Amino acid sequence: MAERPRTVERLDQPRDTRRRLSRTDTDRFGRFAEAFARFMGTARFLLWMTVFILAWVAWNGPWGPERPRWDAYPFIFLTLILSLQASYAAPLILLAQNRQESRDRVQYERDRRADAQSHADMEFLAREVAGLRLGLGEVATRDFIRGELRELLESLEEAPEADDAGEAPPDAPVP
Repeated sequence: MAERPRTVERLDQPRDTRRRLSRTDTDRFGRFAEAFARFMGTARFLLWMTVFILAWVAWNGPWGPERPRWDAYPFIFLTLILSLQASYAAPLILLAQNRQESRDRVQYERDRRADAQSHADMEFLAREVAGLRLGLGEVATRDFIRGELRELLESLEEAPEADDAGEAPPDAPVP
């Protein structure tokens, strides 16, 4: 395996201390984003989110027995949690959509190439079939040969009858 070329550190330039994500890290994060987006689009997620919000409102609502409530009626903390969830969900969903769009673009290009090849193959086969039809037009078919043989047989059957009557066959030369 080839080693990566070392970069020479220069004293007149600041160090690059940022950690760069490798290709596998971005793929792993992309797969996580897709799984997250897929989960957020399920009925299970909506059901659990509804149960969570209803439980939150029921516990923190102004009705019922006296108990410690950590988020009073306007539910500011619940709003903050839902906003935070939405602020993380939106970019993850967009990332998942971008990855899907990239896969769709690659698949579209493959389909387009396969379609072009199929079209070229069909045109070639159509030309071949047309050539075969033209070639068969010059070849005697079974039905044509049968018809010719039938006519020849009929003319041969008529010929002895004509000889018996003393008449010359129609093809005979006149003396």
